[in-house]
Amino acid sequence: MLNMRKVCTVLLAASALLGSALAASAATQGLDNAERRDPYYKPLEGKRVVFVPLAMGFDLTEGWAAIMRRQAEDLGYTFEIRDPNWSTDAGTRAITALISEKPDLMIIHNPDVQSYARLLKRAEAAGIKVLQVNLESSYTTDSYVGADWVKVGYIEAKVLADKCGPDTSGKIAIMQGVPTAASNLYELFAYHDVFDKLDHIKVVSEQAANYDPAKARAIMETVLEQHPDLCGVVGNWDNQDVGAGAAIQEAGKSDQVYVVTSGGGTTNGCENIEKGLLDMIVSYDVPLQGDILNQQIVEILLSDAKAGEIKNTYYTPLTLLTKDNLTPRNCWSLDDLK
Repeated sequence: MLNMRKVCTVLLAASALLGSALAASAATQGLDNAERRDPYYKPLEGKRVVFVPLAMGFDLTEGWAAIMRRQAEDLGYTFEIRDPNWSTDAGTRAITALISEKPDLMIIHNPDVQSYARLLKRAEAAGIKVLQVNLESSYTTDSYVGADWVKVGYIEAKVLADKCGPDTSGKIAIMQGVPTAASNLYELFAYHDVFDKLDHIKVVSEQAANYDPAKARAIMETVLEQHPDLCGVVGNWDNQDVGAGAAIQEAGKSDQVYVVTSGGGTTNGCENIEKGLLDMIVSYDVPLQGDILNQQIVEILLSDAKAGEIKNTYYTPLTLLTKDNLTPRNCWSLDDLK
């Protein structure tokens, strides 16, 4: 028994010496964290990610692409863009081709809720994971990252209902975007859920500008002719609704008509607030969306789950931009993201 105790004592002492030696070595040479790092980096190398936007060349898609491209270069997977240039038919052809090519992940910016739904289901059946960004399809895929459009609509409608109280005409114009797009449909639900319950609010116009500022301006010119006592405008996208703001400013009614819209928080949008063309933008913060997209890309690529097995939704935080809170942090430019 005594000998056994001696053996244990010697072993414990040797273990302590070894531990001290390792600690001393780590203190002088550092530690290799390969056990944790390798399972993160190595599976990402050579993966293929493809982005199919509505179109490139405007603030939202260029901002997301810049952020996603930067991470792809850093982590060693490929990032490609198939640009349909506002054509749903071209987008359909691009996704159909990608289903045959079998990339590891497709990132889809849907033009409306139905056009790509069957294709996304086909992609899932082919084992391709799909991440949707900011405009949802009726078909739910592995992940959606973007604005909660119902919430955006509620915020816009409640702000406008407040501005156009019983002591005003209560007349409001709704400037739709693309009628079948997710943002438009979900916002419309919220608008009417608020406005239809208020006796003092009168919706005098509800027309679609299809993301075109010139069309928004023409619509607003006609509305102001018919309703010179208009109180407010609620719109779908700041790049479009600046046209309505221009018509209001041209008519000399900027102090009378309050313009509420949503957007990605670009310096251009902030400048339009400063110019008095828009009064409030509900910003869904493209730089933040880009960071969340990147986190989702990595999570999806590293996951062993099959395409469509796990379905996540990440609604990004919203910021209300007005003349009172325009800062460099809230108002970004593309150069900031590259």
